[in-house]
Amino acid sequence: MNGAQYILKFLEQQKIKSIFGYPGGAIMPLYDALLDSTVEHYLARHEQGAAFSAIGHARATNQVGVCVGTSGPGATNLLTCMADAKLDSIPLLILTGQVATSAMGSDAFQEVDVLGLSLSICKHSELVTDIADLPNALEECFRLTTDGRPGPVLLDLPKDVLLAEVPEVLLEAKKTVEMSLITSHSDEVKAINNLLQQARKPLLYVGGGIGMAGATHELNAFIEKSGIPSVATLKGLGCVASAHPGYLGMLGMHGWPAANIAVQECDVLLVVGARLDDRATGKLAEFAPHAKVVHIDIDEAELDKRRIAEIALQANIKEILPLLTTNLDIQPWSDELQALKAEKAYSYSDFSEHGRPDAPSVLHYLSESLPEDNVVACDVGQHQMWVAQHMTFRRPVDHLSSGGLGTMGFGLPSAIGAQVARPESTVVTICGDGSFMMNVQELATLRRYQLPVKIVVMDNQRLGMVKQWQELFHEERYSETDLSCNPPFSDLAKVFGLEARVLEDNADTKEALDWLLQTEGPALLHVRLDEQQNVWPIVPPNTANHKMWEQPSCTA
Repeated sequence: MNGAQYILKFLEQQKIKSIFGYPGGAIMPLYDALLDSTVEHYLARHEQGAAFSAIGHARATNQVGVCVGTSGPGATNLLTCMADAKLDSIPLLILTGQVATSAMGSDAFQEVDVLGLSLSICKHSELVTDIADLPNALEECFRLTTDGRPGPVLLDLPKDVLLAEVPEVLLEAKKTVEMSLITSHSDEVKAINNLLQQARKPLLYVGGGIGMAGATHELNAFIEKSGIPSVATLKGLGCVASAHPGYLGMLGMHGWPAANIAVQECDVLLVVGARLDDRATGKLAEFAPHAKVVHIDIDEAELDKRRIAEIALQANIKEILPLLTTNLDIQPWSDELQALKAEKAYSYSDFSEHGRPDAPSVLHYLSESLPEDNVVACDVGQHQMWVAQHMTFRRPVDHLSSGGLGTMGFGLPSAIGAQVARPESTVVTICGDGSFMMNVQELATLRRYQLPVKIVVMDNQRLGMVKQWQELFHEERYSETDLSCNPPFSDLAKVFGLEARVLEDNADTKEALDWLLQTEGPALLHVRLDEQQNVWPIVPPNTANHKMWEQPSCTA
């Protein structure tokens, strides 16, 4: 078999059933081999759509996603998605075509040094120039996507390597070996338990690493055993049940007041699977000023990077959590936080009054109406924060959001990948009118495969988050944030063959959302919002989280 056939055989052995891509000259041998493979290929309408679909597939399953592009512009169109996967620690294998080795360095048609371009935004990048090196390179790249901290890995494949015959001695493809960080941490665990035992106001800070480690069960067992209250990052949503009395919600720039205040008042902050990023911590010099920090993460580079910890432990969190055995005596602290949580609870619309729909209430009702097995993907902007604040998630794999890179256009293609991965789940994507237009071409992918993704376009005819900052911090000097030239999104969806309708009256919200969820096949609901509605609370730049601004007419 040739190199292209070998790659697909390898993917089959790794139980990869679906890949996402867009063909072209240099990668054509792989597409030829696809005709005889059991791997199912989903044709996107742009390479970015393909890679975000692969990321959505990976995030909805906690498994490796695979995307394919050709050389030159095909590869460069994938760069944003590589960076997105790198910052959010997503296991992604990127296969790119490259010009033949004999033409490399000659400025050949569609030749780009994608290896060099990818070095800072991939966990590992490799160019195969000899067919004899392909088996080991492929095995290593696949393993590295999930070994330790997950991330994207690029394998650049010259056309002549894809066409070359694999030496018979190498035809037995190897199976990947899962690596585990197994080390004794008895001293550190004892110190953590002692510190927690002494605490009077301990707090658990939950990050996305919990879900990626498959440690949600261990996390919740620790919470029940210890009684420790908790907050979560954007990527940590779904790790702790929203209804748990000790769970205070998301912290950070648009976090809930109770969560932000608790962090500022705690005396021990147990950080698990999180990197203390700037959107979560606010002004770092004033973050958790009274707390001794315990930081546990799989990636040693994250420890002591932004905040020096009392105890910093590199470890697999799934193995460590069961060893934390402290039963905490913190009833006054728990009562204080539950009272604060109740005081700051949001008051949702009852949909009896006419007027523009209330975005938080729309999303809250949608969340309550979804079946248990659901996935919510969203784009980036105001609607992304409303989703994080007002929707609840059963598991971290049920919430797909671009965190570290904050990539607009993420929502629709990531929902496509999630729907392919979980065909029986109800998949909804929440898009802003600005973000939706960035990968709107993927509506054609929905139609091609008749994937029953439900789309909610939150349309305030503004680039909402930038407009909000211009309003609050730039003296209402609005620059290039007016999107009143938006097309009628429901009509646009119908052109692509989707069912669609418009919601512009708050009193019609329940009926419109019920229609959306009950419609068979892909469907779009165009929600017309008041352009003045902002996300609250908000932590101003260079400000401590507890000094957040809250909407005067609202309790949260």
